[in-house]
Amino acid sequence: MNKFLDFINKEFFVTSEIKFSIFSVLLVTLIFIFTHFLLKFIKKNATKKLDEERKLKFKSVFSFLNYFVFVIVAFITFPTFGINLTGIFAASAALLVGVGLALQTFFQDIISGILILADQTVHVGDIIEIDGKIGRVENIKIRTTRAVTFDNKVLIIPNHKYLTSTLFNWTENGTVLRGSVSVGVDYSSDVEKVKEILLEIADSHPHLMKNPTPNVIFKNFGDNSLDFQLIFTYNNGFRVNLIESDIRFLIYKKFKENNINIPYPQRVVHLQK
Repeated sequence: MNKFLDFINKEFFVTSEIKFSIFSVLLVTLIFIFTHFLLKFIKKNATKKLDEERKLKFKSVFSFLNYFVFVIVAFITFPTFGINLTGIFAASAALLVGVGLALQTFFQDIISGILILADQTVHVGDIIEIDGKIGRVENIKIRTTRAVTFDNKVLIIPNHKYLTSTLFNWTENGTVLRGSVSVGVDYSSDVEKVKEILLEIADSHPHLMKNPTPNVIFKNFGDNSLDFQLIFTYNNGFRVNLIESDIRFLIYKKFKENNINIPYPQRVVHLQK
């Protein structure tokens, strides 16, 4: 028995500073296994009463905290049981600096992900615009956010983008959004008739809301046209391109039926004799 105890307590030297014993390795392994099951138990009980969205957010943050807890356990247990971390860090200081620089963006993503999940800047189902790209958020993870664009492409956004770019959340104040379509008409057109047609199109469109009521603005006396803007509200931001396209088709059709011309740019050229 004494020989066995002497054997498992015998210290082995990797270098003059890095040493370990079989007992210390076994004990540290058991501590890590216990930590793993403890975290698993905490995760299971903490997510019992959460809805699906909050559960996904908690799991994303908790997966990062897992690594953080294990690092702390390593710092506490390794020196206690004879594993000299000072020697390890001294031997690999240059490597750690290089790895730190390489993982700079990675840590920015993680920090941004935690901030997003904590202050709920973005939710699953939100329609967001960042760097000119628009998509509906499908899931938010600790490092990336996944969204689907209008043309059904998957947009993977590194979370550090939220710190370096301007984010537009189209649905932050609810699902009701305001849109507009601009059109120019010939100077000979009846402006009241133009307004009437535009409001009629908005009132009859199935995807536009009746309240607040659509509005028409006489924007400007343009170089070649009288410029109008039809303003409306809708509750499906992901169809905005289709809605605006549909309205333009209807405007062209109704204007043609009522002999209202949409002018094109003209240039007058004077020839000198």
